[in-house]
Amino acid sequence: MVMLGRGALSPCGLVLVICWSLCVSQQPNIKPADCNRKEHPVVSYQALRSWVSEFSHPGVKDFSQLALDLSRNQLIVGARNFLFRLSLSNTSLIQATEWAPDDNTRRSCQSKGKSEDECQNYIRVLLISGQTLFTCGTNAFAPICITRQVSDPSQVLDTVNGVARCPYDPRHNSTATVTQKGELYAATVIDFSGRDPVIYRSLGNMPPLRSAQYNSKWLNEPHFVSVYEIGRFVYFFLRETAVENDCGKMVFSRVARVCKNDMGGRFLLEDTWTTFMKARLNCSRSGEIPFYYNELQSTFYLPEQELIYGIFTTNVNSLSASAVCAFNLSSITLAFNGPFRYQENPRTSWLSTPNPIPNFQCGTLEEDGPGENLTERSLQDAQRLFLMSDVIQPISINPLLTQDSLRFSRLVVDIVQGQHALYHVMYLGTEYGTILKALATTNESLHGCYLEELRILPEGQRGAIKSLQILHKDRSLFVGLGDRLVKIPLERCSNYPAQRDCLEARDPYCGWDHKQKRCTTFEGSSSMNQWTQNITECPVRNLTQDGGFGPWASWKRCNHDDGDGFFSSCMCRSRFCDGPMPRCGGAGCKGPTIQVANCSRNGGWTPWSSWGQCSSSCGIGFEVRQRSCNNPSPRHGGRICVGQGREERLCNEKKPCPLLVSWTAWSPWAHCSAECGGGVQSRTRTCENGNSCPGCAMEFKVCNLESCPEVRRNTPWTPWMPVNVSQEGSRQEQRFRYTCRALLNDPQQLQLGKKKLGTRFCPNDGSGACQTDSLVEHLVKTSGRTLSQPQEARWGSWETWSSCSQQCSRGFRTRKRSCSTLEGRTNLAACAGSPVEYQDCNTQPCPVSGSWSCWSTWSQCTSSCGGGHYQRTRTCSSPPPANGGDICIGLHTEEALCNTHPCEGWSGWTDWGDCDEEGLQHRNRHCGQDQGSEVNLCQGNLTQSRPCQAHEVPVILPEEETRSCETFTLFQLVAVGVASFFAAALLSGLVFSYCHHLNRPSAESAVIHPSTPNHLTYNKHGNAAAKNEKYIPMEFKMLNKNNLHVNDEMCNHFSTQLASSNMFTTTYYPPCVSKYDFNPDSPCRSYMHS
Repeated sequence: MVMLGRGALSPCGLVLVICWSLCVSQQPNIKPADCNRKEHPVVSYQALRSWVSEFSHPGVKDFSQLALDLSRNQLIVGARNFLFRLSLSNTSLIQATEWAPDDNTRRSCQSKGKSEDECQNYIRVLLISGQTLFTCGTNAFAPICITRQVSDPSQVLDTVNGVARCPYDPRHNSTATVTQKGELYAATVIDFSGRDPVIYRSLGNMPPLRSAQYNSKWLNEPHFVSVYEIGRFVYFFLRETAVENDCGKMVFSRVARVCKNDMGGRFLLEDTWTTFMKARLNCSRSGEIPFYYNELQSTFYLPEQELIYGIFTTNVNSLSASAVCAFNLSSITLAFNGPFRYQENPRTSWLSTPNPIPNFQCGTLEEDGPGENLTERSLQDAQRLFLMSDVIQPISINPLLTQDSLRFSRLVVDIVQGQHALYHVMYLGTEYGTILKALATTNESLHGCYLEELRILPEGQRGAIKSLQILHKDRSLFVGLGDRLVKIPLERCSNYPAQRDCLEARDPYCGWDHKQKRCTTFEGSSSMNQWTQNITECPVRNLTQDGGFGPWASWKRCNHDDGDGFFSSCMCRSRFCDGPMPRCGGAGCKGPTIQVANCSRNGGWTPWSSWGQCSSSCGIGFEVRQRSCNNPSPRHGGRICVGQGREERLCNEKKPCPLLVSWTAWSPWAHCSAECGGGVQSRTRTCENGNSCPGCAMEFKVCNLESCPEVRRNTPWTPWMPVNVSQEGSRQEQRFRYTCRALLNDPQQLQLGKKKLGTRFCPNDGSGACQTDSLVEHLVKTSGRTLSQPQEARWGSWETWSSCSQQCSRGFRTRKRSCSTLEGRTNLAACAGSPVEYQDCNTQPCPVSGSWSCWSTWSQCTSSCGGGHYQRTRTCSSPPPANGGDICIGLHTEEALCNTHPCEGWSGWTDWGDCDEEGLQHRNRHCGQDQGSEVNLCQGNLTQSRPCQAHEVPVILPEEETRSCETFTLFQLVAVGVASFFAAALLSGLVFSYCHHLNRPSAESAVIHPSTPNHLTYNKHGNAAAKNEKYIPMEFKMLNKNNLHVNDEMCNHFSTQLASSNMFTTTYYPPCVSKYDFNPDSPCRSYMHS
């Protein structure tokens, strides 16, 4: 027991006595050398939780099958006894479908000696094909396959037997795929005991085929890993016991392939593959005695790169070690085109034998009869020749990544556009439930780089990664675990607040944007010129660690000395700075290390407060004072205070109150002054006991604000009056009336309404219902004319046409004429017809002047060093000239120099030579590279020319002397001929050598069709074992430039169609051109993995 003293706890200076056993931290001391270790960064579970979304379901395990459905924005998950539809954005549950075995099937399984955990339905096939979802499960050792609706997995469309499509035992490794034609290719075991492995084709229109049964030379205890449909073949990746190995039992990794058009044999190899072949995959460390990683665990296929990544490990009974190797599809094809390995009988060795069809591409026989539709490979060869002699070598001499004392289990790969290159980023699942993020490169400074380690399980928990699925659309990684599904973002650039943290993370997804002053992705940057990365070495974990308190110890009883001979009982606990301990210069813990609680204490009164204000300003009132029992408060069994906590006394006893002067209550509101249209009403009050009341004695408010209805009144119509009387007596008649309106509230306030005019036409034959015929006759007589004698008048000639109303796109013009009587007066009513005529004019379309489109992005440099050029173009299409409009003025192609730095291998330039007769100066350089080297280090021009300076141009003067040729002897002629012969031979050899040098791949061709990416180069002349003689470099295909969306400074878009004819260009040389041509989001990526 130890007594610890604390500060004064009360005014009396009490002393706290604490007695309990102290625990000593058992963490080891950190040595200085440990702080100098280089470790990769680790993201803890707590730091990752804010970025992660999870899904789990009560009682559900084995989240091992994942299928992306991008068209419906959903993820299909196959787990034990369940199918789930989840949202791709946040893994929220859309639909859960239970698929468990029935009771009879489960009891039958248990009767065969299987455990309850094994007798469940484990989903092992989950394939999306169009609108359907093909699912297979073990179904308590009675495999079954069901075709469902992908939008509603509970809707069953078809049910078939799962044998040869799905394993019986959930522990057996199997794989399956559906081709574009709907054929199912499965690799699994076909019997209850798991001793009959099979590669089986079913469904679709092709006949079902399988591998040879009970033939260990075809398949010997295989573990199937993955399957891919590539071209005319279907490739299966597996590991199996090597039948060709003579020295004990050894496991080899293989790739097997079959033709999709294989129809099986006739009489021989009936219902069996006739195109089955397999070859060994080699993944090993080079050296005198190579170290082999023989067991393939997982693969990932990049179709655009024709590249297959694979995880290889050591045997489960040996030391744990893992490696990642990558294989070109061309190297796999090369091995299948090579010789076979054949064993005559069990007592002979496996010997190499030539390939009867070296470049077999699933060709078929063109004959009728029994051999119709069979492949051109003979059935005898198909029965005995299936193991290839050559071993498939990876793209690099050594594995891309190796790790001792750890086994990888799953693998996916993402392609990331960096500032200067494309990076292949691998995500590796481990047996401990962590994910390693690493770079796939053979660059020595970046070889074996772990960018970070993600711990997706809480501290102290372990569990193997069941499945990995990558979603490139929103850069997410879906991780299937034993009891949950986790979604992790691939980039977390906002996690690096400072420029140093951003750049030292060496993350290909992230770079520092100097304009925005934050860490962003390539797509989130404001400009490529302002975005920086520094991926030159591996990131290093900062081992400096601040201290943190460990958990509190359990509460223990302790004593408190009150100073008067009494002890109070308390509860105490302690903690230590060991969770974690500070190390490598980290700060120590801040905060208390001891807590004291529940000490018993007697209560005490505080002093009385001062008397409060009297409850009334006049007349008798009362005032109050108080005290509290909190000096100190009684706690944990202490005595309470004795006495009253409140006292009252009278006040203002001799101060009577004066009479109160106040308003009476308001009277009711009077009637409104108007029933509608807005009125006023009032109310009143009186002042009692005087006339000094503040405020007004009368109050007003508006009322009845609604509008009054309107009343209209019309006057009677006037008699009809003739107007516009023609010579023949035809005329129009008119009559009038007026409208008055008034509000109901005041009908005397009439307003003059609009005049109403009525007009009708009266013909001269009296057929109309007009009453003014006699009046019209009178009007005509009084004017000296009769209806039967019309006034004679005629039209004058037309005036000239007016100008058109528009210059183009259809206008109109007019012309006029006048009607004159015999007296010479103008009377338009006397002539029949219209005095005005209209006509269309200028119907041609308006001309459109052309305008330039935005400049396209700069093309790639034609040379990576030594001086090249790139160009950009624009078209006269915004809009194009039309209808005789002006064409665009200016250049539609611009060029600029780039990569002017010298290449490795070039010597320095010589001095400029003398000016020649053409007014040019020349200088040259030579390439110091060995002739035998296959890598062209000298890129660019051998010579350069420039115009001579004004004072250096030679002056060619007319020849003033005439020389005559002397006569030659026969000996001189022969000597000259022989010398000329040898000189011509020497010149021919030099020309041949120079042309051979020029035919080497240029830098431009290496960019367009590179044989090895710049981040996967290797030293081909290094010391390597014989296994590297078949080394095939990785091939990268260029991304489609028409989909590059890097904005130019002048515009936010550019035309993807470049002019290809009548191009006139100019070249300018800016001091610094920072243009890049990258594709951050290559479309139409389709990645497959397992």
